[in-house]
Amino acid sequence: MIDAPSIDPRPQLLTYPDSLGGDLRTLASLLEGPFSGLFHGVHVLPPFPSSGDRGFAPVTYERVDPRFGTWADLEQIAADHDLLLDVMINHISRESPEFRDFQRLGRKSRFADVFLTLEKVWPDGTPSDNDVKRLFLRKPGGPFSTVTIEATDERERIWTTFGTADWSEQVDLDVTAPATRELIAGWLRSLASHRVRIVRLDALGYVIKKAGTTSFMVEPEIYEFMSWVGGVAATMGLVVLPEVHDVYATHTRLSEHGHWTYDFVLPGLVLQTFATGNAQRLAAHLDASPARQFTTLDCHDGIPVRPDLDGILTSSEMVDLADRALAAGANVNRLVSEAASDRVDVHQVNCTYYSALACDDERYVAARAIQLFARGVPQIYYIGLLAGENDEAAVRRTGDGRAINRHDYSLDEVLDAFRRPVVQRIADLIRLRNSHPAFEGDMCAEAPSDGAISVRWQHPEGELVLDVDFAAGQADLTDGGRRREIATWRPGEAELPEQRFEP
Repeated sequence: MIDAPSIDPRPQLLTYPDSLGGDLRTLASLLEGPFSGLFHGVHVLPPFPSSGDRGFAPVTYERVDPRFGTWADLEQIAADHDLLLDVMINHISRESPEFRDFQRLGRKSRFADVFLTLEKVWPDGTPSDNDVKRLFLRKPGGPFSTVTIEATDERERIWTTFGTADWSEQVDLDVTAPATRELIAGWLRSLASHRVRIVRLDALGYVIKKAGTTSFMVEPEIYEFMSWVGGVAATMGLVVLPEVHDVYATHTRLSEHGHWTYDFVLPGLVLQTFATGNAQRLAAHLDASPARQFTTLDCHDGIPVRPDLDGILTSSEMVDLADRALAAGANVNRLVSEAASDRVDVHQVNCTYYSALACDDERYVAARAIQLFARGVPQIYYIGLLAGENDEAAVRRTGDGRAINRHDYSLDEVLDAFRRPVVQRIADLIRLRNSHPAFEGDMCAEAPSDGAISVRWQHPEGELVLDVDFAAGQADLTDGGRRREIATWRPGEAELPEQRFEP
């Protein structure tokens, strides 16, 4: 068990560094202005120089990409918010100084041991076909790339989990090597020096490679590594947040080992409940969920389907979930691994959550209320905060299906969206979660009927009950025994920023 600093459970904002007004300085101004009082924490997706994957192929953690701003801009955000940044713990960019040195000098590079050449896993450097079939793949043809060493013209095969069949901007790290651990410790030290509070370990599940396994969440080695990285982070005042997409049992084991985790079941289960009207599974899931979790409905990637919902929804239900989203304009990320033996190969559905709920304000507000009444730390994605619709033009422009849920808002677009009644109702719910004493107490959830849930928070200083009727598609609040609308705002009543607001 890691003795790590605590995390404040109040809501957090999740955003790219340039998606709310164009840069970090504007983001900081929005947090101090229109968004004031909403978010205790801010998760800024990778602001570092990167060679691909919108920041997730970091060249270095020492600098902020000048297109977004500076460390001073992030430190301004951190002065009043818990700042959360990512460490891509499985890989770095092929354009990084470390990999460029290895590509130039090969085994003579002082960084040679940082990277995972295949003889570290298979003594002869050649995996068997059966071993490759076992792997949890993220690209066709196996997770390997061949690099030509410039000094010798030798060819080295290295592990590259992500990318295409013949190219990867992201080169995997050998996290068991002392040189890599020294590198990671340096990254954490640098982030801590800039007032970062929480570090998300992106793609953590892939870090341990072992012959004869899926090389995904390999036990017990994965927990030994997490104990090391969590312990190092704790000495610097950092909390680590593992990011793992896997069956729910994996998250249960993470919790049992004392780690924070994500509830990646909630987004799909809420959509499924609205579609079917059967709330029993959702109520049971909410009631059993741990407190040390981050909840989401949406994020920069898609709505999780598989493997996250394996054992929660049936194969046919997962297909129905994807089909409904496709009908709403979504697209799909497919699984590559042969593990999808029942032919359900949907990994994630790319769609804004507002569009997935047919842009129905009442159902959308009810869905956000469920998230904000769940245990844990609610993370609100910037698109979700602003009730954004699918951006099909961005998909055509970038060729990336995930861009449908990654619209970059100008400052005027942010202010216009924030004035919408549905957005103000979401903001009211966030303020309620921030301020009501009931959320410092105990929570329970039940399904009083097949088509409804009731989530109750109780504390000596107050009680709140959320009731959601899925047939009607709406939610109600009871505050201390009195009904309360999930809307205190009406046009003309709120003190909202005028268009003259400037960062």
